[in-house]
Amino acid sequence: MRLRERRYSVRTEQAYVFWIRRFVQHHGRRHPKELGEPAVRDYLSHLATVDRVAASTQNQALAALTFLYDAVLKRPLERIDGIAPARRSRHVPVVLSQREVRVLLGRLRDPLRLCAMLMYGSGLRVSECVSLRVKDVDLDRGEIVVRSGKGGKDRRTPLAERCVVPLRRWLSGRESLYRADQRASVRVTGLGEALERKYPSAASEWGWSYVFPAARTFRDRDGMRRRHHLHETVLQRAIKDAAISAGLSKRVSSHSLRHSFATHLLEAGADIRTVQELLGHTDVRTTMIYTHVLNRGGLGVQSPVDRL
Repeated sequence: MRLRERRYSVRTEQAYVFWIRRFVQHHGRRHPKELGEPAVRDYLSHLATVDRVAASTQNQALAALTFLYDAVLKRPLERIDGIAPARRSRHVPVVLSQREVRVLLGRLRDPLRLCAMLMYGSGLRVSECVSLRVKDVDLDRGEIVVRSGKGGKDRRTPLAERCVVPLRRWLSGRESLYRADQRASVRVTGLGEALERKYPSAASEWGWSYVFPAARTFRDRDGMRRRHHLHETVLQRAIKDAAISAGLSKRVSSHSLRHSFATHLLEAGADIRTVQELLGHTDVRTTMIYTHVLNRGGLGVQSPVDRL
């Protein structure tokens, strides 16, 4: 309830509930009111030293417990010292060459191939790709509007010309499923109660339907039959399997396509501020990581061995 009052995303809500439940289980299912700063310190150190989680994971658990005590129990935690920190690893992103991207796409079948093309061609995160709605794809102007991206931000990003025809063909084939859903009173997910009250027909309109819908429908808690979007893990698994099948030696993930999008734009001479806007980064320092994997080197220098 407190998370929804503050308009936290569903993913954040699920993550916070997960860590709070783990915290309670770690301390023998005692109520958090009976626990305090020493218990929080013990649990976070346990995550680092025993579970060996990443630093970002430990920070997420701390954020969840801070929210629990601050917003729910109304007893804000005091400063906690003595926490064993998780080791923060610094990795350069995995970037594919254009040849590797071409080979990877050749191992995928639609609609997963089309998803991968959009992720590479528009710099989309996997969650942004699978949750695209028809109304947010402008085939005439050649752009995609990403709604509620990371941090709740909206942004515009280009739609590659090579994606227009296959995307138009895919949407044309999608209309038959949409009409069948209309006849069966199947609605889409993810609109929120306030939006559905304001626009009662939105959940059954073509523009609000997903570009990449799930194959199955389900009944929500109110008994309404709904259709969600393609699950992220389906696309993630397909890309990983395609990379293995293609014989790529790099550790390829779905996010590698977004990394490749940014790196290839910078290699082509795009301004880093422009790339920052297209990726939806709040701080340009986040975008700067891609300068370290450019073909010409992180500082634009030429290796002395190339001058021998």
